[in-house]
Amino acid sequence: MITQFIETMPEGKSHPDFTRKPIALTIQEGKFAFFKAIVTGDPKPTVTWSRNNGDVSDTSRYQAKYDPTSNEHTFEMPNVMPDQADTYKCFATNEFGQAMVTVLLNVIEVGYKKDRAQQRASDAMDGDFKTVLKRKSKIRPKSEEPEKKDGEIDPKFWELLLSADKKDYERICSEFGVTDFRWMLKKLNEMKKEREEEQAAFVKSLSNLKHIQVNADGTASFEIDMDLLDPSSRIFLYKDGEMIPYTKELGDKMKHSLKQIGKKYIFSLRDLLPEDAGLYQLDVEDVNMFSTDFRIPMVDFLVKIQEVKAMEREDAVFECVLSNPFSKILWFGKNLPLEQGDKYDIEVSEDKLIHRLVVKDCMVVDKGIYSACAGIKSCNAWLVVEADKNAQKGKKSARKTTRAGGSGVDLEKVAQEQTAKLEKEREERKEQIKAAKEAAVAAPPPEPSAAPPGTPAAPEPPKAPSAPPAQKRPKPSKKPGITSGLSDVYARRENPAELNVRMNVDREGSWFKDGEQLNSSPGINITKEGTSHTLTIKSCRDNDSGLYRFLSGELNTQGKVTVGEIPEFDPDDLHKFSKPVTVRVGQNAAFKMPFAPQESLVVSWLKDGAEIKDGGGVKIVREPNHSRLLLRDCLRTDTGEIKIQLKNPFGAVEATSQLIVLDRPSPPEGPVETVETSSSIIEIKWNPPKDDGGSAVTNYITERQHAGQALWTKLGDVSADRTSFRDRNVTHGKKYNYRVYAENPEGVSDALETAYSIMAGIMILSGPPGAPKVVSASKNCINLTWTPPENDRGVPIVGYQVEKRKKDTHQWIALNALNEPIEDVKYAAKDITEGAEYEFRVAAINESGPGDPSPPSEMVCAKNPNMRPHFKDPEDFVVVIAGNSARVKISYEAEPPPQITWLKDDEPISQWINVINTEGMSQLVIPSSKRSDSAIYTIKAKNSVGEASFDIEVRVTDEPKTPGPVELEQTVEGKVVVSWAPSPDQELDDRLYYVVSQCDSNTRVWKTVGDRLFTNTYTANNILPGIEYHFQIYAKNDVGLSDPSESPTWGANSNRANSTEVCFERPPSILVPLKVHMPPKGYQLFMTCAVRGCPTPTVSWYLDDVCINSDSNYYLTNSFGVCSLYIIRVRPKDSGEYKVVAVNSFGKAECSTKLIVRGEIYFYLFIFFQK
Repeated sequence: MITQFIETMPEGKSHPDFTRKPIALTIQEGKFAFFKAIVTGDPKPTVTWSRNNGDVSDTSRYQAKYDPTSNEHTFEMPNVMPDQADTYKCFATNEFGQAMVTVLLNVIEVGYKKDRAQQRASDAMDGDFKTVLKRKSKIRPKSEEPEKKDGEIDPKFWELLLSADKKDYERICSEFGVTDFRWMLKKLNEMKKEREEEQAAFVKSLSNLKHIQVNADGTASFEIDMDLLDPSSRIFLYKDGEMIPYTKELGDKMKHSLKQIGKKYIFSLRDLLPEDAGLYQLDVEDVNMFSTDFRIPMVDFLVKIQEVKAMEREDAVFECVLSNPFSKILWFGKNLPLEQGDKYDIEVSEDKLIHRLVVKDCMVVDKGIYSACAGIKSCNAWLVVEADKNAQKGKKSARKTTRAGGSGVDLEKVAQEQTAKLEKEREERKEQIKAAKEAAVAAPPPEPSAAPPGTPAAPEPPKAPSAPPAQKRPKPSKKPGITSGLSDVYARRENPAELNVRMNVDREGSWFKDGEQLNSSPGINITKEGTSHTLTIKSCRDNDSGLYRFLSGELNTQGKVTVGEIPEFDPDDLHKFSKPVTVRVGQNAAFKMPFAPQESLVVSWLKDGAEIKDGGGVKIVREPNHSRLLLRDCLRTDTGEIKIQLKNPFGAVEATSQLIVLDRPSPPEGPVETVETSSSIIEIKWNPPKDDGGSAVTNYITERQHAGQALWTKLGDVSADRTSFRDRNVTHGKKYNYRVYAENPEGVSDALETAYSIMAGIMILSGPPGAPKVVSASKNCINLTWTPPENDRGVPIVGYQVEKRKKDTHQWIALNALNEPIEDVKYAAKDITEGAEYEFRVAAINESGPGDPSPPSEMVCAKNPNMRPHFKDPEDFVVVIAGNSARVKISYEAEPPPQITWLKDDEPISQWINVINTEGMSQLVIPSSKRSDSAIYTIKAKNSVGEASFDIEVRVTDEPKTPGPVELEQTVEGKVVVSWAPSPDQELDDRLYYVVSQCDSNTRVWKTVGDRLFTNTYTANNILPGIEYHFQIYAKNDVGLSDPSESPTWGANSNRANSTEVCFERPPSILVPLKVHMPPKGYQLFMTCAVRGCPTPTVSWYLDDVCINSDSNYYLTNSFGVCSLYIIRVRPKDSGEYKVVAVNSFGKAECSTKLIVRGEIYFYLFIFFQK
């Protein structure tokens, strides 16, 4: 909140405002708490702190600090205590207004302290009950849990039910052993009403409760949308009844964090461990809002998912094996959860150990990282999708039937071994439990405890005489009851049906059907055997259906008998359905089966014994008299047995058909074997494809590639009955790759390629080259050279392979691949680590491969050679506007790293100036520059090899102020002398000059007529009578132009000189003499003076009495008496005495000055005027 004290703010002034506000903090007791704020305002505001309930004057508990460097105001509370939890306020005040912001501090109490409890009890006796209240969860920590009584329900049971979905009620009840569902639901509704009333005191609404789950990034989180009545209400987090510390500001650095996004609150855990499992609760003040149970199963990955490289329109498979059965794991693609659907298939084996994710119809956009998550364990791998190069441009390529990926191991074998291991562990645990029970039974009973002293001994009971054993006492009579009652029975027509009732006592009973009593008859037989009562229907008919009841006294039981038949198919429809359905890949397959309408009929479709579910590429239509199955975009793997099953309570019937999906064959089975290789023949063979695509293979196509080349050449076709090929067009010593395709009427399969290149004839390798020699070495590159082998053994060398070995290791690492040989006898090794030592060796490569390696080179260290410091392209002049920060960056090269020193005008720099040194660069930073910071700054770099220095002129200036009043004077017809008072900045800035603009009444356009004027006068030419003229004078420096100073109007009838009374002839004179200049070496230089005389004098420039008018190193101008000399970059030899001599028929005038190029030790100034 901002309060402005005055209505109109003065120019350049402002009321206080916060550019950084304090952030609310929840922190654990005993920690260091602090708030930070940054304020602005002119004049500078005064910052104070306060709290709502209490004062902050105790300096041992509250400390307010200010850092002038960062402009931060800090309010610190070391060793924060619970009584400091409050709403704090920060005030920023100046004479024009006040800004105020509030911030909340929550303090989490830790543990239970006896003295604090006693103090609170005493405070309660005094009536201050608010200080006694302490936030506690209804779920107590395990260390504080009281012993449970028999039949008592864990409070955790009710907390879970209050936040659970209805579908989870049954699971939670079974876990806690609750079987009375009606009682549970009744009590749960009562508790929900009470909880909602408690929540209404703090929140408007609760929605979108998402229980805790593990995310793709390895964290776990739960979410809740909560609209708080009071945004300052305190929020608490508990795990198993113990409070969890958290903070919103430092959430990413703590294990537990609570983030708020609008009305959504997200609780997150990072670095998950098994001990993180438990009941998590979110409370507002003292009311629970949400409870969720985090379970971490003891499971790990035996086989992790592997990287998959798939072609476009091909299916990709990720698969893994778990250490324990797990019904469902989480799959993520590019950090998004994946579900079963059109794009993804999620498969789980029967033993629940093997899990697969199938990414169907891969496109390039599907590439990325995919991950599997089981509990807190996860693994991830890349899916790389390569574009189909054979697809026509602008058209979508055909869907492929192949699958890419897999783990590369026998998952079934791994799963079977793990199942056997788990079964063995289970049996061992059973044996241990059994042995423990047997040991407990075999242990002798505990001896009776001795009677305490002074207690009279109990008399011994008389011994029973040795007589026949006593007779058993008669058992008390049982209360009659039904131990096994009636249930609903479904009976087929003309088949017998039996109803049976068992009682716990021998007692008579009666049978009734639809309210009428039944007796034995030719169709019904009623029998009784002890406590068992049976009614048998010998041959069921439709009129036998009804409600049957057994009655014995006050006891009764009833059940319904329904007579019917199993479903039937029409023979013609069955014969038509049994015919196979044949389609091509990508087409749809449809099946239809009529049947008679029936009640309670369940229709199921099966493929190879597994039920087919509706969804994805499957469409199932169920009508009262028929059912249809549609399989879209069929794949070759869809080939199999299709069944429809009709099932009712009386039985089931099935009809079978076949689905045949035609496709191009799978690749021939490998590997490709070499039957014969010689200097003129290479013979290879392979095996037929595993899947012929539903049509017989007609022929095989063979292709060949020269090793190291990209072009494949077709060799010919081979008939289907042959699985071998002889290549007679080969060259001795060369290597070849082969691939084979299978072809059927549906198309050509993918290729089976040789695993390695096959050489024609015997391998001939080259001899070793000469040992490599180190040409140069640096931290990034080592340059090598070597000599070719003395003996190439008759085979031309195509290149070389270079290998490196790091010191104290035994592994040689190739720096280039064999198919990328180095053609020259030199190489720059860049794959090195700074400071490490290496040796190198070289092998010559010919058509047969790499030959013997050369002897190793000398050990060389990857570091830069010693180098004297050298500055790289530095800037020697920097202009900064006053008030801004000045930064001077200088890059350098040196080895070893030099010591950097900065000087200001040959003196050490001030402590307010910062120097930042990094590798290869030094930076001078002036945080808020002033004109006094203008100087020559020198950087010096020195190491053990030498030193170097460089000067940088830093000029701190500002926009120039406007020149003074302008005066106009005409001394000659057609010319007007414009003069003005200097700008106030002329004395402060030696690089300031003036610009003159002119505008006349004819053109009314402003144009620059004078530039780079270092004097305060200017002569305007071609001034015509009858025209009004206006002049503007600007001051200009390195920053820019000032505002103009306007001249009075010069017109035809004002200030005109009388030419008849003026004598214009006069000797030369110096109006503005030369100034002394002391530029640094390499800087540009302007040297200017003003001369007048009539007739116009001739001007000559001299350096040390030598005329330089014709010297090309100097650029000389004379514009209406303003004589200028310009040097692009001054050199030491340009130092000396410069003199200007002006001569006409009436006399001579001259002036001189000294030019000193910075670095000389003397200073001299001499100005001489002579007429």
